[in-house]
Amino acid sequence: MKHLIAAACVAVAGAGMALAEPATGTWKTETGDSGAYLHVKIAPCGSNVCGTITKVVNSDDASSLGKPIIWDMKSKGNGSYSGGKIWAPDTDKTYRSKMSLNGNALKVSGCVGPICRGQTWTRLN
Repeated sequence: MKHLIAAACVAVAGAGMALAEPATGTWKTETGDSGAYLHVKIAPCGSNVCGTITKVVNSDDASSLGKPIIWDMKSKGNGSYSGGKIWAPDTDKTYRSKMSLNGNALKVSGCVGPICRGQTWTRLN
């Protein structure tokens, strides 16, 4: 019985920490060559954080609306995240990803083999 209570306490504490992740909220991506950009909502998903596209701005192509863009991102503390994946809608490629939070700026980067790309997203709320 003690083990069951201890496991429940750990699960509740872990859920509380996930809710307090500093990267949670809505973010504006950088503007692409076409002038379009996205709004991405980052929220807890299990013990990690994930992001979903909530708005497509300055584009007639809203096909990425509602799609996951970040998943399984693990908090390393101090606003650093790694171990997750990010989907790039412009290339339809998925990259190994990491993120780093500095105030209201979230540096997001991803790599496939030796090819890496990144953006700095701005917090909307």
